[in-house]
Amino acid sequence: MNDQQRTQIDAIHAAPIELVIATTGGGASAIGELLTVPGGSNTVLDAQVPYSDRALTEWLGAAPEQSCSERTARAMAMAAFMRARRLSNSEVGVTGVGVTAALATDRPKRGDHRIHVAWQTVGATCALSLVLDKGQRTREQEEQLAARLAIYGVAEAAGLEPEFHLPLTDDEKVVRRRVDGLPSWKKLLSGQEDRVEIDCRGATDSLAMFPGAFNPLHAGHVEMAAIAEQLLDCHLLFELSIANVDKPPLDFVEVESRVLQFEGKPLVLTRAATFVEKARLYPNIPFVVGADTIARIGDAKYYGGSIRQRDAAVAELAELGSSFLVFGREMDGEYHTLDGLGLPSPLRVLCSNVSESTFRNDVSSTDLRTGR
Repeated sequence: MNDQQRTQIDAIHAAPIELVIATTGGGASAIGELLTVPGGSNTVLDAQVPYSDRALTEWLGAAPEQSCSERTARAMAMAAFMRARRLSNSEVGVTGVGVTAALATDRPKRGDHRIHVAWQTVGATCALSLVLDKGQRTREQEEQLAARLAIYGVAEAAGLEPEFHLPLTDDEKVVRRRVDGLPSWKKLLSGQEDRVEIDCRGATDSLAMFPGAFNPLHAGHVEMAAIAEQLLDCHLLFELSIANVDKPPLDFVEVESRVLQFEGKPLVLTRAATFVEKARLYPNIPFVVGADTIARIGDAKYYGGSIRQRDAAVAELAELGSSFLVFGREMDGEYHTLDGLGLPSPLRVLCSNVSESTFRNDVSSTDLRTGR
């Protein structure tokens, strides 16, 4: 560490920032640098190195589609941010930092050597990505570069407006993406609000809700919405929850990209990870779901294996006046409709079926996202 780098870390420790940092694949030496310079206890609440696939899956709550990607770095930063919020006694300067890298190893790599650093605060999501010139550095040199980019990200999150001092080749460039959350999104992430309605026409009666991840929104979703409005004779409200039962919340990059897909369609952002939470926000309305979703609602596995908890959730849905319009879905290579799911009877009575002749569209968000 040279004097310039030490001065930068001194400034970080003097800034109003408390962070949790998680690194995988590279960049872990940034943790040592932050703690080597006196004052690290002012800044670092916790540091994690979920290096194995299993450890990374546990940190994120689910296996990432790619271990080294901007999206994974952002998800790691959000998980770190949520942990920082739990550990900090202040809401000021609470930050999560995620670093994921694919660097030189003891065997040749087919793909690019690359580094992704992301930071998350209650106000913004930022990602810094760098594809390296392969074969130009040793593993140690690539690790040093990953650490430098990580420290830069921390300094930027602390509001220090640092300058890049990275030893890059002429063909290398750091690509930066930042989204500042709208005030309503910030309140949603911080828990001050439990929903944000967008283009909802002011309608309060004759509503149905279509929850989903919409990653991405596709023609099948649009067709389902049109059919549901016709069958239920109502206005349909799309719902996107930033929260998930096991995964970190959606960051602002994800929220922005998914919201933009709806182009004026009525949408509500919520913090409601479960259908019981959704029903508490919007009682006495039908939900539009796929067969895979209603199967999960009826599966005790999703309630920690507890049939009692599942039955209690279904009973509360009934008390809240919820019902479900169920569209067929291809699952494990076979098309399923409501009638073949074997749902528990208290849930089955809340459901009505959309026949295969009325709707069948096997397009999948996962397939679209992964290019399958």
